Amino acid sequence: MTTESPTNHAVPTGSKAAAAIEKARGEGRPALICYLPAGFPDAQTTIDAAVAMADNGADIIELGIPYSDPVMDGHVIQAATVQALAGGFKVAQIFDIVRGITERCDAAVLVMTYWNPVLRHGVDEFSRKLAEAGGAGLITPDLIPDEASEWFAASDEHGLDRVFLVAPSSTPKRLTEAVSASRGFVYCVSIMGVTGARTSVATTAEGVVAAAHAAGAGRACVGLGVSNRSHIEEIGSYADGVIVGTALVAALRDGGVEAVAELTAHLSGRKDQPA
Repeated sequence: MTTESPTNHAVPTGSKAAAAIEKARGEGRPALICYLPAGFPDAQTTIDAAVAMADNGADIIELGIPYSDPVMDGHVIQAATVQALAGGFKVAQIFDIVRGITERCDAAVLVMTYWNPVLRHGVDEFSRKLAEAGGAGLITPDLIPDEASEWFAASDEHGLDRVFLVAPSSTPKRLTEAVSASRGFVYCVSIMGVTGARTSVATTAEGVVAAAHAAGAGRACVGLGVSNRSHIEEIGSYADGVIVGTALVAALRDGGVEAVAELTAHLSGRKDQPA
C-alpha cells in the first residue's frame, strides 16, 4: 500500500492516474477527470467520446461498467446504463473499449465498477486483462479496504491504481484506511446522495478533501455534482482533481461526440461555454 504525506506528491511507481494529476499540478491546475458509462450509446461511440474528451483537456477518463442495480447513480447515468445493457453490453467488452481509447490518446483510463462484476470475472484475470488493455486501474465504490485483500494482490501484481472513496460520513478510522489503501488518488464524495449535475458545489466538499489530505492523501479528487467551469475553478482551489460525469453523459445523449468535445473544452478552460 502507498501512504503519502499531504506535502509529498511523489508518484507511486507505475501509477498512471497519479502521473496525470501531477502533470496537471505542474501546469498550475487541477486534473480534469471525465466519466462516461461504457457501452453508451454503443461501444464505438464510447471510445470516440472518450478520445474527444482527452483531445479537449481531460487528464483522466473514467469508464463506468453498467450495472443492473446501481446504488449511487442519478437518473441521467442510470438511464444511460440501462440503455447500454439493453444494447447488449457485456462486462468482457470493457477491455476492448479501454484498449480502443488508450491506443488513440495518452489520457489515463480508470474503470469504475461495483465489485461483483470483478469477482464474477475473477479478480486476477480482470486485473491482468485491464493492464494488458492499457488501463490505469479501478475505482471501486462499494469495496472497503478491509475486504480488498485479493484486489491488493492483483493490483500490485499488474501495476494498477486502486481508488477508494471517502465521504462526509467517513469515520476517521475509515478515512485513514481508504487513504492508505488507495494508489493514484482518493475519490472524495462531496455529498451524501446520488450522482447528478448541480448548480452549486456542496459545502462539505472542502472538508472532505482537507480530511483526506490530513490523513496522508497526496492526491484527493472531488466528484458528485460538478457540472460547469466555475465548479472546477472553485474545487480546484483546494482539491487535486475534479470529476465530472452527469453533465457529460447528458451532452453525449443530447448532442453526440461533438457536444462532449465542446463541453470538455469548456470544463478544461480551453474555450467558452458552448451555446
